[in-house]
Amino acid sequence: MASKSIDNAFTAKTIRGAATDPTYAGALSFMRRRYTKSLENVDAVILGIPFDAAVSNRPGARFGPQAIRRASAIFDNDPQYPFARDLFQQMAVIDYGDVLLDYGNHQETPALIEQEAAHILASDAYLLSLGGDHFVTWPLLKAHAARHGPLALLHFDAHQDTWDDDGKRIDHGSFVCRAVREGVIDPAHSIQVGIRTEAPDDFGIRIIHGHQVEDLGGQAIADMILSHVGEAPCYLTFDIDCLDPAFAPGTGTPVAGGPSSAKMLSVLRKLGPLDIRGSDIVEVAPAYDHADITAIAGATVAMYMLGLRAERLARSLTK
Repeated sequence: MASKSIDNAFTAKTIRGAATDPTYAGALSFMRRRYTKSLENVDAVILGIPFDAAVSNRPGARFGPQAIRRASAIFDNDPQYPFARDLFQQMAVIDYGDVLLDYGNHQETPALIEQEAAHILASDAYLLSLGGDHFVTWPLLKAHAARHGPLALLHFDAHQDTWDDDGKRIDHGSFVCRAVREGVIDPAHSIQVGIRTEAPDDFGIRIIHGHQVEDLGGQAIADMILSHVGEAPCYLTFDIDCLDPAFAPGTGTPVAGGPSSAKMLSVLRKLGPLDIRGSDIVEVAPAYDHADITAIAGATVAMYMLGLRAERLARSLTK
């Protein structure tokens, strides 16, 4: 037992390398990363955003960051499948904890999220955010665009989120509309995957509809994404309701007819060539979950996001 760790989130002596906590015990940071606010020598940061006051249907995504962190403990300490590597051997990752939000002053929420994200991005670290409902992507996009310029949006979802608003609403269904109108994203290189609802406008964003996802294989979907986004810097947002409710029942606005977690993970695995500048996983609402099905899917999506980042970092170190 001398080589084993416990509560690595607090006791870790380094921000690199795998933890050895039992999957059923220990402090529940994301993948046992050390909890710290220090951004020194950090390659990637996990940030929780416990907010769900913008939902149009079932609330509960404010508990998403907790659920995703808890589910991430299931990842053992062997090299992570399918990346066949310890993601943290070369990539220093921390869990920064959560954004502090005032539940009684939602009008302050966008600025608080944007400020926290901007502070992290100023360190040059990659930011992976755990939502929270999909409104949180709006201030995250603003912070990333301020750092990197307008971004292509790679958007996995059952919904387009292009509903009109007045630029002030706190609404999880209109952030894409706002991002296009304010020049935060580049619609010509943006793409949405898994859409199976109707919205009034697509703003020129390419859509791979749910029925197309059903008919296509993972490689074909990935090829369409890679071709459309190209070399543009992009932001990856994954709404867990992109998945069929059979694979993600714990979400606020489930839509039948979606893809399996296996298919979407297969697509994500093939996106290594993309220049992904930041990412989030949103809309995990554990109150509607069963046996952590949705939380496990969300944690795995987040792990894949880190895996892609680890591979990109490894390639840069060998040049």
